[in-house]
Amino acid sequence: MPLNPRLAEITERIVKRSAEGRAAYLERLRHYADKGPARAHLSCGNQAHAYAAMLEDKERLAEGRAPNIGIVTAYNDMLSAHQPYEDYPKLIRKTARRLGVTAQVAGGVPAMCDGVTQGQEGMELSLFSRDVIALATGVALSHNCYDAALYLGICDKIVPGLVMAAATFGHIPAVFVPSGPMTSGLPNDEKAKIRQKFAAGEIGREELMRAEMASYHGPGTCTFYGTANTNQMLMEFMGLHLPGASFINPGTPLREALTVAAVERASQITALGNDYRPVGEILDERAFVNGIVGLMATGGSTNLILHLPAMARAAGITLDLQDFADISEIVPLMAKVYPNGLADVNHFHAAGGLGYMIGELLDAGLLHEDVRTVAGDGLHRYTQEPVLSDGALTWREGPRQTLNDRILRPASDPFAPQGGLRRLTGNLGTGVIKISAVAPDRHVIEAPARIFHDQEAVKAAFRRGEFTEDVVVVVRFQGPRANGMPELHSLTPILSVLQDRGLRVALVTDGRMSGASGKVPAAIHVSPEAAAGGPLAQLRDGDIVRLDAANGELQAIGVDLATREPARADLTENRYGVGRELFETFRRNVGLATDGASVIL
Repeated sequence: MPLNPRLAEITERIVKRSAEGRAAYLERLRHYADKGPARAHLSCGNQAHAYAAMLEDKERLAEGRAPNIGIVTAYNDMLSAHQPYEDYPKLIRKTARRLGVTAQVAGGVPAMCDGVTQGQEGMELSLFSRDVIALATGVALSHNCYDAALYLGICDKIVPGLVMAAATFGHIPAVFVPSGPMTSGLPNDEKAKIRQKFAAGEIGREELMRAEMASYHGPGTCTFYGTANTNQMLMEFMGLHLPGASFINPGTPLREALTVAAVERASQITALGNDYRPVGEILDERAFVNGIVGLMATGGSTNLILHLPAMARAAGITLDLQDFADISEIVPLMAKVYPNGLADVNHFHAAGGLGYMIGELLDAGLLHEDVRTVAGDGLHRYTQEPVLSDGALTWREGPRQTLNDRILRPASDPFAPQGGLRRLTGNLGTGVIKISAVAPDRHVIEAPARIFHDQEAVKAAFRRGEFTEDVVVVVRFQGPRANGMPELHSLTPILSVLQDRGLRVALVTDGRMSGASGKVPAAIHVSPEAAAGGPLAQLRDGDIVRLDAANGELQAIGVDLATREPARADLTENRYGVGRELFETFRRNVGLATDGASVIL
């Protein structure tokens, strides 16, 4: 199918906008690629230090004729999605030896769990951890010992940070290696109901705890379609995973076989062989457009609207919010996975998953097929699914029909004709809204504003019974410069309760709501943020705010904001505790949310 003309136009717009930056990036990539394998330039003393602890691999490393694969791992025991990575290095090294190559853990990167820090002070470090991960990966790869890299990471900021670093070291081939989602536990909609009952005071903490433990119950990614699983989707749509690798459960033979295959593939695409695939060439404008298409077709996490521009900038490419909005207009919503539906990612995968979606979108002309990937040339490879046949891993054609049209629908008969993302502009700034789970009669909310400077104040007002009429809850001073731009997902149960009571409710914030936000309309990432003098700082209680997703408007009605002095918040408490002292430089130097809210790019 020919490429959709509108998608071709958007891609060309990105190419032209990025021409200077991309050309400079590719020149740097080729400069380092032309030097040949990095280890050849290390002195004997340099190499002796690098190989000293490698025991049975030491001799092969010293010879320098076989590829050496660097492992960058985000393993820890606290993050369920990353716990399976504990044993991956041992398997990777074993596989490498069998192939006649070597592998070393190049370094570890931090991996915080947003589920643990949700609603807590530590969440104020979450977004900044992405840049820390990129920096830590840079340190790991700076030893210049590696001919390819395997990246072990899944969750919210980890994959974007790893991609930023991988792009920076763009001459090194890269394969991203997932560990898969945990098996299905308590259904996500039941968990949400329990949370709402707790927020309304109808049940106690003991019952809430039982429900949470039944939902998050084992190794693997959380099963709702939040940022972690959106990251996994992106890695396939952008050609950085092996085909079909994203949603295979941990601890299964197929999962292990895919990890082995990732090592095999990494060893084949180095500059020492005949199929050199530097990751910087894979991460071109078409790959990022394909990633945005996947984001819209699946109803993925709004966090990626922050991360993709930062990831792209690392590869010399400039994305803006209009690119997201324009792609959303032409891409159908094909999936209903919680919080956009009742199914979890295991159900989605069983219904046909990413392979089916990619095939449908290719047939509809809504993806660039002519891309390079770690698996080979052409995105059609990602319509295939991995299977074990007599113990051997192979790929076969994936399903061409959905196996459950309540979860996954064809591009010609989608759940919605558009992807559900809207860019919002007006006298309150620029932001975004995700409407794929919002009822159509709530796409436009006009109501008096109630202003808060932190989410705890919203919760306190709710407990006091102060929300009795239609309201636009404005939570400002939550941007990256103010306090690191925490997710405000813990407000979702409260706002859902108000909506279920029949009130017309919306949220407006310069903070984030994450991929787990759902049925309450939320204008998020509003920029410029209040702490930078943005117009949210000039809003007052009682001002009428209109959030119009249909027309892309975010307005304060009937007031001249420019005549008002901006409010100031006491942000002293955001400056210390749980490590926040260490991030003052980040808060002072962070970029705009519309540009990816990065400190380093």
